[in-house]
Amino acid sequence: MPVATPDVRPVNPCFSSGPCAKRPGFTPDILANAMLGRSHRAAEPKARLAEVISLSRSILGMPADWRLGIVPASDTGAMEMALWSLLGARGVDILAFESFSEGWATDIVKHLKLPDARVLTAPYGRLPDLNAVNADNDIVFAWNGTTSGVRIPNGDWIAANRKGLMICDATSAAFAMALPWDKLDVVTWSWQKVLGGEAAHGMLALSPRAVERLESYTPPWPLPKIFRLTSKGRLSEGVFKGETINTPSMLCVEDALDGLRWAERIGGLPTLMERCSTSLAFINDWVERSDWAAFLAEEPATRSCTSVCLKIVAPWFTALSAEGQAKAAKQLASLLEKQDVAYDIGSYRDAPPGIRVWAGATVEPSDIQALLPWLDWAAAQVAASFAHA
Repeated sequence: MPVATPDVRPVNPCFSSGPCAKRPGFTPDILANAMLGRSHRAAEPKARLAEVISLSRSILGMPADWRLGIVPASDTGAMEMALWSLLGARGVDILAFESFSEGWATDIVKHLKLPDARVLTAPYGRLPDLNAVNADNDIVFAWNGTTSGVRIPNGDWIAANRKGLMICDATSAAFAMALPWDKLDVVTWSWQKVLGGEAAHGMLALSPRAVERLESYTPPWPLPKIFRLTSKGRLSEGVFKGETINTPSMLCVEDALDGLRWAERIGGLPTLMERCSTSLAFINDWVERSDWAAFLAEEPATRSCTSVCLKIVAPWFTALSAEGQAKAAKQLASLLEKQDVAYDIGSYRDAPPGIRVWAGATVEPSDIQALLPWLDWAAAQVAASFAHA
């Protein structure tokens, strides 16, 4: 059935899941005061790096006894540092339920080759059995599955008297979801997600338990320079004061600071979370009325409020071959991009064919509202094209 072309377009058509939309009101002029051409070890640039750390701590409500540092290579670098530096002291359970958490499982099993590693898996759209984890083991998991739209609903499943470390990839959850700091030991994220910063830098947060592990345990494998967090058996405290292991981009630092200052101005974490929840509520109401789209995440409590992944359930689509489904989903995303309505909303390459809408805090909920009728329009266009094929 034909669908009329919507009258209203999103003001900002950037719905990519990373790098994500810049914060409302952003212009490149904001970066004019970046410390370009300066050494990151000089007093003023180092103060900017330290401000990224202090503002992040403050907005997230991180406990005072945690360390937070800026590290190389985005969230991936932060997670690899944690895995290679901390694992091996005891058994490890890995929760694998989407692409990135599956990647951590591959690193641990095939590259670190830990003998006491156990992978708890679930297909796209579901979580593994959280109650099956062994609290005596280290636990590696993503809080939010960026490629599946499935998130951990809460920390109730984490034992308070655990012996192992909880190592959490929170890159599309930090600044958007409530993280139970008392139940976690390592938390990582990148600048490019919820606050819309530019890529290449990661954040590594360590609890006192994680610091104790670093200072009491030496992995049996060699560590590259960019992974080394200790010197002579003691934590390298400078990393957590703005003394980065490698040279950071001061342009990216200025951009990250702008996002953090914006977050502080609008009300901090409660407001950031509210913006994400409002966008998810708009999508939820639309999905309930839709005859062709559904959440990939099966349980409502596990549906992400940042990387919202949708599957196509219309009979014309489900009747297609796997190749046909992939082609149709790609066509839908392409139509929206050609209309300058939505950029980069195709599902992740390893995920089931569908669409992925970033609804993080830098996205205006009003733009999510404006997008939804366009999804119906594009789906109708694609359905018609396949009907006549």
